[in-house]
Amino acid sequence: MIRNYLKIAFRNLLKNRGTSFINIFGLSAGMAVTMLIGLWIWNELSYDKYHANYDRIAAVWQRMTKGDEGGAFNSLPIPLAAHLRSTYPDDFKQVVMSADGIHTLSAGDKKFTRSGVFTEPGGPEMYSIKMLKGTRNGLKEPASILLSASLASALFGDKDPMDQLVKMDNNRHLVLKVTGVYEDLPENTSISGTDYIAPWALFINNWTWIGDMKDKWDFNAVKLQVQIADNADMDKVSAKISNALASHITLDPGVKEELFLHPMSKWHLYSSFENGVNTGGQIRYVRLFGIIGLFVLMLACINFMNLSTARSEKRAKEVGIRKAIGSMRRQLIWQFLSESVLVAFFSFVLSILIVLIVLPWFNQVANKHIGILWGSPVFWCVGIGFTLFTGLLAGSYPALYLSSFQPLKVLKGTFRAGRFSALPRKALIVLQFTVSIILIIGTIVIYRQIQFAKNLPVGYTRNGLLSIQMTTPEIYRNYNVIKRELIASGMVTAVAESQGPLTDIWASAGDYKWRGQRPDQMGGFNVIGGRMDYGKTVDWKFIAGRDFSEEFATDSMGLILNEAAAKYMGFDNPVGEIIRKDSLEYHVLGVVHDMIMASPYEKVQPALYYLLKEPGNFVNIRINPEVSTGKAMAAIQNIMQKYNPAAPFEYKFADEEYAKKFSEEERIGQLSTFFALLAILISCLGLFGLASYLAEQRTKEIGIRKILGATVFQLWKMLSKDFVVLVSISCCLAIPVAWYALNKWLLKYEYHTTIVWEIFAFTMLGALLIALLTVSYQAAKAALANPVKSLRAE
Repeated sequence: MIRNYLKIAFRNLLKNRGTSFINIFGLSAGMAVTMLIGLWIWNELSYDKYHANYDRIAAVWQRMTKGDEGGAFNSLPIPLAAHLRSTYPDDFKQVVMSADGIHTLSAGDKKFTRSGVFTEPGGPEMYSIKMLKGTRNGLKEPASILLSASLASALFGDKDPMDQLVKMDNNRHLVLKVTGVYEDLPENTSISGTDYIAPWALFINNWTWIGDMKDKWDFNAVKLQVQIADNADMDKVSAKISNALASHITLDPGVKEELFLHPMSKWHLYSSFENGVNTGGQIRYVRLFGIIGLFVLMLACINFMNLSTARSEKRAKEVGIRKAIGSMRRQLIWQFLSESVLVAFFSFVLSILIVLIVLPWFNQVANKHIGILWGSPVFWCVGIGFTLFTGLLAGSYPALYLSSFQPLKVLKGTFRAGRFSALPRKALIVLQFTVSIILIIGTIVIYRQIQFAKNLPVGYTRNGLLSIQMTTPEIYRNYNVIKRELIASGMVTAVAESQGPLTDIWASAGDYKWRGQRPDQMGGFNVIGGRMDYGKTVDWKFIAGRDFSEEFATDSMGLILNEAAAKYMGFDNPVGEIIRKDSLEYHVLGVVHDMIMASPYEKVQPALYYLLKEPGNFVNIRINPEVSTGKAMAAIQNIMQKYNPAAPFEYKFADEEYAKKFSEEERIGQLSTFFALLAILISCLGLFGLASYLAEQRTKEIGIRKILGATVFQLWKMLSKDFVVLVSISCCLAIPVAWYALNKWLLKYEYHTTIVWEIFAFTMLGALLIALLTVSYQAAKAALANPVKSLRAE
């Protein structure tokens, strides 16, 4: 019986090739989009599951609140680790301190600057690092190091890296023995890109600033990760340690401090905090694309339903004869469902081919390394189940509708579909275009928001500004000589060290006091240290006061505020005001426009700029705008390699680093555009097929109208107006929904664009034009047909 159903279904598909093509291609496009989105969501949801202890690992965070102000951060004092081990031994299996670092590693004439981590010996075991050579216990000696497979290959080639020596930052005290090589970490893990793992003891013993703070409870300097005991509950342990830090530090009245555990399962998808409260993160994109995938698949299913029900009259006699000779309704339902499932099967095969073709581009846009899970039983079970579900869902309405025809009326020729039979099809067309229009409006608004953020004034001049990270002793020792030669070359106009990068905030501090401070203000600020020429180098813009100057010795205790800091402190005239921290007094020299150094989508935080007294971490260079960038870079490279030969010449332009801040939103915008265009394509395919059928159905009517004098334009208008009305209704439904959803989305950004009426007008006109172009071919073809042939055909 099933074989017979499939044979008849296959014959019907061949008989109606045009409709079959539209059905199969439309469904396959929808299924391909859903498959791509499913693979992307799978990648996102499987983040960090590379680690065997994924569900038992957490980061220790601290939350501080005072009145309406609050903040959460994962920087903690060093003594806390030992305190957690000794006070809660039954709750933790591992307590591990770590600190990220970018350092130069060299072996022979090979040298590379790479990102890595200093961690306690239990770190590799806790993270279940997969070792290729050596063991996870390779960090027990301070002068040891574990390398990723790619870095080991880059440093030693085909030579066995085990027990080889690596020099860090060209420092004779940092000659390390390779005690292990581990598999490169996958991209969907939070510690991806970790090219080396070095001992914590090495960090403490060789970097004075951190070693001096190892017993201080009031200095937040390190990250702390824990693995809870096998029988422990994450939430209960988090609650238990909440006051572990507060008992060791002195807080201002009204300030509440508590620790909490942030599970690894939330590191990627729930990474955003506001006023100390987790507000989500990447999970919003998972939900967004999940909804888009369901909508696109729904559009494809609607096409199938529409075309199948529209052609119902052509199969009415078949249904009548089948019923007359004894076919039961359920047999007819199974017949039509088998056709639907066959279409879904062909669509599934075609969708895999589409995914294979599109996947390289999709990975590039999404910044992923996703592949089809050929060897996964889950993939095939989901894929086949998904195909059956799609086939049954898409064919359910046609099967129930076609099998309900009365055989007597059909065979007597008195069967009529009824005046309201087209309403479901019209409703589905409206739904299709409503979804498509919402996606198009959303894509336009996302693009406008990205452009708006890109064009925000950033408070300094990015063009021609670059930075070089300082990692080796030579660059510290020769900094003044390097600066003089760079200026003397004429290729550079300004050079200055800084404590952090130009496009990020590396440090913050609290407990500042000032005149007129309210009791509910915590006194926390971002702090950025730079040399005397820092302002000249970045070309910041003053609102009041002056820059640091060598003419005034007291400027060593001076501060420059940004606008946000001046507003937060409530000063009408900040210049000359005194700001206190602990026993020190600083005086305000000036106020500069807010410099956007962190996220361009978030409110600029109050910031204080101070003069560095210790060596910085970056050399910032302003290229002379009157010389070519290529010529300037060649001169800079020669001078840097002359005085800092042990480090590779690596630099970052401020404008390129700033542009990277938009990469996530740009990826979302590109993917949304792709999905929106595909949704329109699927909708137009259905519209084209429906227009083709309706034009064929009204062949005789069109012939009679032409004989009676109707023009081609009048016939085209008659055949097109119904579709224009339906798309217009879709626009009326889509616009308020899109406005509400997108306006709510934009309000999440501190700096955001506005939704102007032109967006809706453009989208509405575009949708109408697309609909007209889609149906015009069939309408014009029918209108131009010879009426004699139209009336003779039967």
